[in-house]
Amino acid sequence: MPTINLRIKNMVCPRCSKVVKEELDKLGFTTTIERFGLATLEYSGNHPDMNEISQILEQNGFELLVDKNAEIIDNIKTLIIDLIYQDGLEEMNINLSDYLVQKLNHDYSFLSTLFSSVESITIEKYFILQKIERVKELLIYDELTLSVIAYRLGYSNVQYLSNQFKKVTGMSPSQFKSLRGRARNSIDTIGSD
Repeated sequence: MPTINLRIKNMVCPRCSKVVKEELDKLGFTTTIERFGLATLEYSGNHPDMNEISQILEQNGFELLVDKNAEIIDNIKTLIIDLIYQDGLEEMNINLSDYLVQKLNHDYSFLSTLFSSVESITIEKYFILQKIERVKELLIYDELTLSVIAYRLGYSNVQYLSNQFKKVTGMSPSQFKSLRGRARNSIDTIGSD
């Protein structure tokens, strides 16, 4: 059976993947979610109507990516989110720029310039903001110590995490924890201020 790969913006969590799969399956496709941001459709008969797919995705808060640069930016975001939310940072033994170069097969200066020009934020700042959102989430769960959180997110020590947290949020981790999560952001909106 023929297949087609779709790059989908804002598909950044398991719940997003479930919605995309359900909606595309309703259109009569056999949908496989390869990873966040990437779905494969199996179809029989005519080639899928990309306008219909795009419309269904947009109704659910997603966007079909067709621009190569938009696809690269989405790949950068997806790789960063995967690293942070799949606990990949604790075992990562290369820096973020080398990791992205390795995964995307592009020079880092190209990736950095492209990302900054479109997103109006650097890759590094986006990475930090995503890490801080993950710290907020883990603080709200209240299941891990700050030391374990620091380790899982690749911080060299608790003080470095606390300093970066305060710089980004304006409060210490303990002050945030006392708010009970009222200051959390959705991961797909980070960096789009």
